[in-house]
Order: sequence, then C-alpha cells, then structure tokens
Amino acid sequence: MAVLDTSYHARYLGESLQDPGFRHEYEAAQKQIAQVDAVVRALDRLRIETGMSKAELARRIGKHPAAIRRLFSAEANPELSTIAALAVALDAEIKIVPNTSSRPAPRRRPVRQASSVG
Repeated sequence: MAVLDTSYHARYLGESLQDPGFRHEYEAAQKQIAQVDAVVRALDRLRIETGMSKAELARRIGKHPAAIRRLFSAEANPELSTIAALAVALDAEIKIVPNTSSRPAPRRRPVRQASSVG
C-alpha cells in the first residue's frame, strides 16, 4: 500500500497559520468541530449504554441506518434537528452550558430613578 505524502499540506497549513486572520478562523473552526464531535460521542455512549443498535436508533428517528452509522463512525456535521431527534430517542436532552472561563462579566443597566410629578 502506498503511503500518502502529506508534507505539502502540513507546510501549507503551517504557512497559512502565520496569518493572524487565518489562524483565528482556523482555531474557531477547530473548536466548533470539537464540540460537534463531543455531542456525537456522548449520544453514541448513551446508545451503547441503553443497548440500542444503530439500526434501531435510525428506525426510531426515521433515518436510514447507513446515515446513523456514518454519523457515529466518521467525521460528520449533523443538523441540529437530527441531534435533537437522537437525544429524544435516547431519552436525553441537549443543554447549552456557558463557558464561564472566557465570558466577560455581565453588563448591568443603570437603575432609572422615578421622577416625581408635582
């Protein structure tokens, strides 16, 4: 079997990452991909814990079994509606949790003083 030479791609990425704008977008995309992967892995763990096959899960949400196999075995970018359907079928819920380590302090609005009408 031939070995794929990826040195050009590694060099190109390394050069591209020198550009601050590219680096910012690249890192943001990496974070998004990691979050999607974490959700998919969590749903797959729930599926395994409940003893449900991928085919059964696909039937419960009205998807083709091959689509669910691809979702759990390859890098994919599932639609939120698919994620929600999987969560419901696995008796789970999706929650968004603020990342408190990088959030700015909430801004408070000044309190208005009631004016007295004489």
